[in-house]
Amino acid sequence: MDLEKLRHSCAHVLASAVKELYPKIKLGIGPTIENGFYYDFDLSGIKITEDDFPRIEAKMKEIISKSLDFRPVKLSPEKIKEFLKKEPYKKELYEDFKKESKNITFFGHGDFIDLCKGNHVSNTKEIKVFKLLKTAGAYWKGISSNPMLTRIYATAFPAEKELKDYLKNLEQAESRDHRLLGKQLDLFSFHEESPGSVFFHPKGAIIYNELLGFIRSEYKKRNYQEVITPLIYSKSLWETSGHWKLFKENMFLLNMDDKEASLKPMNCPSHVLIYKSSIKSYRDLPLRIADFAPLHRNELRGVLSGLFRARKFQQDDAHIFCSEEQLESEINSVLDFINYIYKKVFDFDYEVELSTKPSKSLGSAELWNKAESILKKVLVKNKLVYKVNPGQGAFYGPKIDFHIKDALGRKWQLSTVQLDFAMPSNFEITYEGSDGKKHTPIMIHRALLGSLERFIGILLENYAGKLPVWLSPVQVILLTINDKNLKFAREIKKKLEENEVRVELNDKQETISRKVRDAQLMKIPYIITIGDKESESKTLAVRTLDGKVKFNLKVENFIEELKEKIKSRK
Repeated sequence: MDLEKLRHSCAHVLASAVKELYPKIKLGIGPTIENGFYYDFDLSGIKITEDDFPRIEAKMKEIISKSLDFRPVKLSPEKIKEFLKKEPYKKELYEDFKKESKNITFFGHGDFIDLCKGNHVSNTKEIKVFKLLKTAGAYWKGISSNPMLTRIYATAFPAEKELKDYLKNLEQAESRDHRLLGKQLDLFSFHEESPGSVFFHPKGAIIYNELLGFIRSEYKKRNYQEVITPLIYSKSLWETSGHWKLFKENMFLLNMDDKEASLKPMNCPSHVLIYKSSIKSYRDLPLRIADFAPLHRNELRGVLSGLFRARKFQQDDAHIFCSEEQLESEINSVLDFINYIYKKVFDFDYEVELSTKPSKSLGSAELWNKAESILKKVLVKNKLVYKVNPGQGAFYGPKIDFHIKDALGRKWQLSTVQLDFAMPSNFEITYEGSDGKKHTPIMIHRALLGSLERFIGILLENYAGKLPVWLSPVQVILLTINDKNLKFAREIKKKLEENEVRVELNDKQETISRKVRDAQLMKIPYIITIGDKESESKTLAVRTLDGKVKFNLKVENFIEELKEKIKSRK
């Protein structure tokens, strides 16, 4: 069965059930989303909570049991006017569609009618299994100056087993929630004094810096040059780049020297300025500029979501300036880099999407067609299976997006490779070719981990907090059974520190079982218990997080194995 049709139809049933139960409410929109759907309602002073879900679900089942056909409905101009008078949000959409010359259609089941483009199952009896999940607030059209609506999230499946599996995954996801793990493991916190910004604690900063160190080590191998750039730029820069016109609502605006300015949401224009700071020839290309500068985007308060969606974040961002002849080779190199990170280091599978020209864009249709053709060619040559995501490219160029799948089967869009003919032209940057003439370089925008904040959140949930040893804030903890074992424990701690292993010593006057449990709760990869036997034999008893214990390990052997594991990032 077509899941999108099923869920879209179920969204209509949800809307009709809520409308029957609460006749005064006004309808918003009800699209399908990954793993389900939602519907937005203006409740007109009524409050709906998850406690009301059984009543709403019962009404939905009653509607479904009537075997109602989903059908297109032809309304007379008078009937349309009457419908829109009662539904102000639908009226606004109707007028938007008219301005955009879109085909306007209505669909219904039973007495319920909705403004809708279609794509339903034929009859309500085809909706077998559904579940209401949660409520949330959502601004109408995502604009903070608009009314706040109540959004009901739900899902539907063809069979009960699929729903049970999905709900089980949801339960696991809740237990792995990075916000809970961040608090439990003392990694980061959030504060109202700076909404949407992460406060990384010392242990969280270790993870952050290890990821930065990993990417920096790869940059050295791949001839990237790291730069450090400002955070505030004048309006004129953003006008030239196109951001002021096409991205302004997502920017933090401020005043600088009595002129309009903004915190930067992206690094690309600042890298163009670095490129422009000196004359370039074809011998200087490709130029690969990398930057970890903090970025700020004015995300709506209601969509902020821990590390996953923040207002302040950093990316492993880079821009490659190259000639057209170098373009294919450079994109191939980026694809190889992405494959190394996700397949070889983190063991993630991924899916690939090609996102094409959006409705708001820079540059001519000819350049867009050319850029899209180049990306398709590279994908085919690299034997990467991909699907096209129409209209979802960046405003300056098409892009290849990589969606990784985590341990719970959830997909996350992380790496992106974007091809840009427009911005170099807008900034009038050039290089002298081998023919002695001026040429315009092409820009490749690329991020691999993407937002480091978001990537850390994904890692925490994927590994349920049990990070690979190279990323663990504390890699080894030493637990003493009694004070007689302290001397040997301190010797081991010193040796580990000399070998740059992150180690802690717990010599508290507590039972060893309590110490082990605490270490396990902190997800420390190696738990070493030191008692009289170990102190006398100068060996180690090492417990891993999977509960396995090895006895009589020689100190030198353990340290060498651990160093190799950290170095290889396995």
